[in-house]
Amino acid sequence: MKLTEVLVKPILTEKANGQQEKLRRYAFRVNKKANKLEIKKAIEEFYGVTVTDVNTAVAPGKNKTRYTKAGFIQGAKPSYKKAFVTVAEGEAIDLYANI
Repeated sequence: MKLTEVLVKPILTEKANGQQEKLRRYAFRVNKKANKLEIKKAIEEFYGVTVTDVNTAVAPGKNKTRYTKAGFIQGAKPSYKKAFVTVAEGEAIDLYANI
């Protein structure tokens, strides 16, 4: 897998921002087929930091229903994979530089 296909986007939530400040842990949405070694290599190449730890989690897809004039409409949200990356002491990733 190409390194440009591994990272989808960073996760910017209050919980993720709290972990960035306290634990130097950053959250990213990644390709479901990517493994921890590919994720580590992609983060180190794109952001120029040293990665000490990578944890992954697959968020399951959820069923969604809504009621309309035509009746119930059922569908499903897709599942996705998250990676929690811990960087070395004294290093940081600036996720807000491109905004």
